[in-house]
Amino acid sequence: MNNNKVRVIAMYLPQFHPIKENDEYWGKGFTEWTNVGKAKPLFYGHYQPRVPADLGYYDLRLPEIREAQAQMAKEAGIEGFMYWHYYFGNGKQVLERPFKEVFESGSPNFPFCLGWANHSWTTRTWTKDRRGHKNEMIIEQLYPGEQDHIDHFYSILPALKDERYIKINEEPIFVVYSPLTIPDVSSFMFLWKRLAVENGLKGIHFVGLTSGWIENNQKVLDAGYDAIIPGNMWNAESKIKGKWRKLIENLIRKRFPEMMLDKYRYKDIIKHFYTEYDKLENAYPTILPQWDRSPRSGRKAIIYTGSTPELFEKHIKDALEIIKDKPDDKKVLFLRSWNEWAEGNYVEPDLKFGRAYLDVLKKCLD
Repeated sequence: MNNNKVRVIAMYLPQFHPIKENDEYWGKGFTEWTNVGKAKPLFYGHYQPRVPADLGYYDLRLPEIREAQAQMAKEAGIEGFMYWHYYFGNGKQVLERPFKEVFESGSPNFPFCLGWANHSWTTRTWTKDRRGHKNEMIIEQLYPGEQDHIDHFYSILPALKDERYIKINEEPIFVVYSPLTIPDVSSFMFLWKRLAVENGLKGIHFVGLTSGWIENNQKVLDAGYDAIIPGNMWNAESKIKGKWRKLIENLIRKRFPEMMLDKYRYKDIIKHFYTEYDKLENAYPTILPQWDRSPRSGRKAIIYTGSTPELFEKHIKDALEIIKDKPDDKKVLFLRSWNEWAEGNYVEPDLKFGRAYLDVLKKCLD
């Protein structure tokens, strides 16, 4: 990594290939593309469905797709991918194939790190066509205890030691999606840091992804995480609507999910997006290109309207201003995300904008 260079790490979803659990619950061959392809507009001017351009409806089992993604990301100035890693306890993993093949083949030769998506899978994940269906557990996130944490550590140790693995202060980055749900989380982190040192690493740089109210940032830092990725969406939405209206509407939507759409203008979201927490040396702000979860959740989704490459450019510039005085190693931005198509949260080319989101990222980083 060059000095003074902004470090953009893109969150990467490995969901785009069939697995038996999805076949079983959603039908043979189900992937994220299933809902992306059949999404429908919910109001006049609603940008749905979103159709991929250059890479098409790809399958991540194909190495040439993974190569093309890495090449695109590299050209846009992205340092590497943060692959979501699904480990449910007792050795149970899913969606591990794309990363496993990247790691074992040495290709693409593009930096990476892991983010532990430590949440249960239920049938609520894709709720759009399941009116009246009870919420069923697909795979429960378990924390069986210390031995399981040790087994988990050793399962990813070869990746942590790979020369491509992204580090901060010479420590491999490990992101945790739900940082406060791990029982006795400080003991877990202490254990992994000790194991890392015993196995020739400098340590582990634990990064907690925050969500909800702004105070949750402090809770994650107080739990002992080395850094946070502030999840600022709820805070921005509350500033636009007002805290009490947001809370009341949230309660109504829980009771009557089809009743009202939760919509925001992207330009308003980015105006209220960053907080004092993003300015901390051990905070890595996110840049959010777009957001529209309706392919997954239908009318229950939160939808940001009117995102354009020009507005995304303004958003990136705001983020660059926040991190400009941080130490070189910590001039980190997380791009959320590279390819979350069913959340309308991606920078890969689509038919409407082509490569424009990647182009403005490159322009800002240059």
